[in-house]
Amino acid sequence: MENTIKKILALGLREESLPKLLPLFEKIMLPKGHMLIKAERLERFVYFIEEGIARAFCHKDGKEITFWFGSESDILLSYNSLFLNKPGYENIELLKSSVLYKLPHSALQNLYGTDLEWANWGRKLAESELIKLEEFFIARQFKTAKMCYEDFMKSSPDILQRVQLGHIASYLGISQVTLSRIRAEIK
Repeated sequence: MENTIKKILALGLREESLPKLLPLFEKIMLPKGHMLIKAERLERFVYFIEEGIARAFCHKDGKEITFWFGSESDILLSYNSLFLNKPGYENIELLKSSVLYKLPHSALQNLYGTDLEWANWGRKLAESELIKLEEFFIARQFKTAKMCYEDFMKSSPDILQRVQLGHIASYLGISQVTLSRIRAEIK
């Protein structure tokens, strides 16, 4: 539970508030390839990755387009389901056998509604994710594929070593051939 607690505390929560959350968690172990969240479905849980790695993707024109990777201490959720109570657009697949902590949306929403510190934690989580999304969007608009790959190498070296190149190429919005060329240039 160490990775999960680190992530929660990193967003500004005081340790004294953890006892309100920890009893609500359910520890689960799932195999590589498990589809944790499926598009077009209303998801009722938030997941914290204790051990493992995952990717979020959508289908477009018969292809899987990866738009996010998560590893230890990251949070897996469907934003539409959590915030709007609507089916999500994303699929989240486990790329390695994983240990996760599962938390019902209702329990998290209850904490937000009854405890100001937890409500602020939720706001900080949303702000943090929004900033990451903005940085990703700006990079895709103004940087070359090579620059995006170099940024990915610096920011996510652990993911680079643990994920198929096809998923990384999809995430960067390039073909595997282009990714191979970029990797050859950098070596």
